[in-house]
This record gives sequence, structure tokens and C-alpha cells, in this order.
Amino acid sequence: MTLRTVLLIGGTGFIGRSLAQRLTGLGVRVIVPTRHARCAAPLRLLPTIDVVEVDCCDTSVLCGLMNQADAVVNLVGVLHSESDVPYGPEFARAHVDLPRTVVASARLSEVPRLIHLSALGADVHGPSEYLRSKADGEAAIRAAGPEIEWTIFRPSVVFGPGDDFLNLFSKLSSWLPVFPLGGAHTRFQPVFVEDVVSAIVHALQQRAGVNEVIELAGPRIYTLAELVRYVVKLQRHWSVVLPLPESVAMLQAACMECLPGPLMSRDNLRSMHRDSVASGAPMPFGLTATAMETVAPLWLRHDRGWRSLFNQFRQRAHRAV
Repeated sequence: MTLRTVLLIGGTGFIGRSLAQRLTGLGVRVIVPTRHARCAAPLRLLPTIDVVEVDCCDTSVLCGLMNQADAVVNLVGVLHSESDVPYGPEFARAHVDLPRTVVASARLSEVPRLIHLSALGADVHGPSEYLRSKADGEAAIRAAGPEIEWTIFRPSVVFGPGDDFLNLFSKLSSWLPVFPLGGAHTRFQPVFVEDVVSAIVHALQQRAGVNEVIELAGPRIYTLAELVRYVVKLQRHWSVVLPLPESVAMLQAACMECLPGPLMSRDNLRSMHRDSVASGAPMPFGLTATAMETVAPLWLRHDRGWRSLFNQFRQRAHRAV
């Protein structure tokens, strides 16, 4: 498949920005639809990016954009929603309704390739609204075949510069002498954002993983408490991680839900009733998973600055740090 133009839905997000940068580096034109063009300001600096201010929930709008594309990638996801059964309205719109619209538009425009980012642990019977809505979104994507070649990726928690995971722990530990932690014993297999991007690009270029659901994870499994302690150690902070009982963690999350842009919700905690760990090899297509310890210090360690920035450039050039 000749990859000339990709429609990147969710391109202004954490993973989307990295994928857009990788694709433009390959000379691929990338169309990034967004409701608010200001959110895509950093992407406008990339040479082959077209930012379009539109509503992605409109089938006719998406069809018009897909008519220009060889493939579609949907990265849209949200972490919080008002609670409902089986899931809240924000989860329904982002994780279920949008994939259905994407598939309907892809059929009408006859786009041959569709990549969708879900989540490890997605399950219609999952413990959280997040995981149940992700599973229903996957069902919508599977319904695209056989005329559309689809691939669903299920990553564990994704980390990298600018993430809302390790960087959040770093910020909180800088001013919390005691770090109260719900879900402390939940196991994660964090995957580097550039590895997620590599898997998506490989699937696009090589027609790999067609009509498959593929897990993405890192090489090592950690409990949430181990991850927080790792960040605290890198930052040379003095925070003490305090695992919370389930009832106290739920109370803490309920209080956090009242804050604007909540850091944690009760549904997030319910998601952590299930480990986010791959069932098999961490990476597909012969790709090698990047160890967190080899890259996270580049932006998290206490002495980050010009030297750390220089080392990031060296790492990207595949030179020893």
C-alpha cells in the first residue's frame, strides 16, 4: 500500500502529536481534524500537516476528509465521564459513537485502511465504564470488515515526554510529603509512546495486523506503587508512598471528582480492579519494546536541563547516551 495521506483523528493528543511527527518525517501528508484549531498550534510547525477545524461526529464532514486519505487512524479517548449505565455520555460519544461514525464514513468513502486505538483490558463486562465503552468501540470497528482492513491496538498505559502518567506522579511528589495512592497493587506494563507510534506506522506501511486485535506493552511489569516510587527516586523527592484501602481510595476519588479536570475518579479506580498486562509478547511485528528505565530519566530525572535535552537528541539519533 502506498501511503500518501493519513486522516489522523485525535491528532492533537499526546500520542497523536508523536504519530503526526513520525508520519511527516516519512513525507506523509497528515490531515488533523479538530473542533478547536488552537489545540493544534504545535502541529502547524510540521511540514506536511493540514489542520482542519471541523466536527468529527458529522458523517458528511468525515467522508469529505476521508476522500483525500489512503488510511484513517482514530486515537480519540477520554478518561472521565459522568456516571451512567453501562457508561457515561462522554465515554459514549468518544469511545462508541465516534468509532461508529468513523466506520460509516469509511464505508461511504471507501477508505481501505483503518487503525483504531483501544485499551488493554477492554471488555463489555469490565469493572469500569471506561473499559466497557472501549469494548463497544472495538465492536464498532470490527463491523467495518471485510471491505475495510482494520486493526485495533490495545496499549497498556502509555508514557513519554508530556504524558499525564509519569509526569503527573512527578508533579504531585514534588509537593506531597506523603503520596496517598489508590490502586497501589494494580499491575501495569507501561509502553513507550514511540513504540506505540512504531506499531501504528508499521501496520500502515506493511499492511500488518489486518483484522486483528493487537496488544502493546513494555518489557516489564510494575505495580502502580513501584512506578510512583521510581519517579520519586528519579526526582530525588522525599515523598512516602502510602497505599490506601479500597474504601478510602474510593472516598478520595469521589472528592477529586468535584475538582475541575479531576486527577482521579471512582471509575478510574474500578479500571484498576483489572491489571493492565499483556497476555503474550509485548510488541508485535518483531518490534522491540523500550524499557522505561532507558528513556524516562531523559525528561524525569532531577538534573534535567540542557544536558538532558542533549541526550534526548542523541537517543533519537540512536547514539549511546
